[in-house]
Amino acid sequence: METWNGLITRSQGGFYEVTFNDRCRSILCRARGRFKKDQIVPLVGDRVHVQQTTEHEGVIEAIAPRTSKLIRPLVANLTQAMLIFSMKQPTFNPVLLDRILIHMEEASIRSFIVLTKIDLCEDEGEITHWKELYESLGYPVFLSSIQLDKNNFIPIKERLQGEMTAVAGQSGVGKSTLLNRLFPTLQLETSAISQKLQRGRHTTRHVQLYPVEESGWIADTPGFSSLDLPVMEPWMLSNYFIEMQPWNELCKFRQCLHDHEPDCAIKARVARGEISVERYERYLQFLQEIKDQYQRRY
Repeated sequence: METWNGLITRSQGGFYEVTFNDRCRSILCRARGRFKKDQIVPLVGDRVHVQQTTEHEGVIEAIAPRTSKLIRPLVANLTQAMLIFSMKQPTFNPVLLDRILIHMEEASIRSFIVLTKIDLCEDEGEITHWKELYESLGYPVFLSSIQLDKNNFIPIKERLQGEMTAVAGQSGVGKSTLLNRLFPTLQLETSAISQKLQRGRHTTRHVQLYPVEESGWIADTPGFSSLDLPVMEPWMLSNYFIEMQPWNELCKFRQCLHDHEPDCAIKARVARGEISVERYERYLQFLQEIKDQYQRRY
């Protein structure tokens, strides 16, 4: 089929909500039985050809080739990710942020970061530190607060125009609140965080695509409290730290782990301050985790 007349915007219990290209009509569809036989699972974000059977129902006949596929959250054809993390309540979590960035880099999905609840952070130097660190890596960083004027959100809205964007982040950071501020017509459910645990409740329970602006789509996803790293060989990890990518081939040893090996180009640049020490320490933490995973497999 050459005509992809719909987009899967929601998946639940073997049914797929497909929104037509005019973005005004949706129907509930099942997939043809041959998809199960061929072990093909339609995903939110898939562009599909549907055969309408009734006014409100149809059948998915074919799925267009995917440009990307993210495992967690499970969604296809993303063009970028908006990673939302709060400065306080819950406290900023760079370990979880770096884990998510590794998933995005593995899937070749570009990312930008939004730091929320900056009004609750009394240390402006802390905000500046994290903003400058991730911007130095090439990830644009935006600041957000309920006290900011709506004009402060225009640059974020502009980045969402014409894109298929996954919205991901730690539970309770204000994802739904930010999206409602950006696009009031969404009216997404919000929830206060637990004061005892300093952790948010999951108000988003499944992946769903929402149309925004004239041509953009937002994939609102459940929040994370933890996230496993992708399965990979240990030497591959540095490929997903973007500050290490240009120097990997300059090490003395092929498939260098940048740990105890001599003449390591990455360690040399850490020593000279060209690569962040704290990012390198998180790299070593993740490397050990991946080594443990790898050993358990064999």
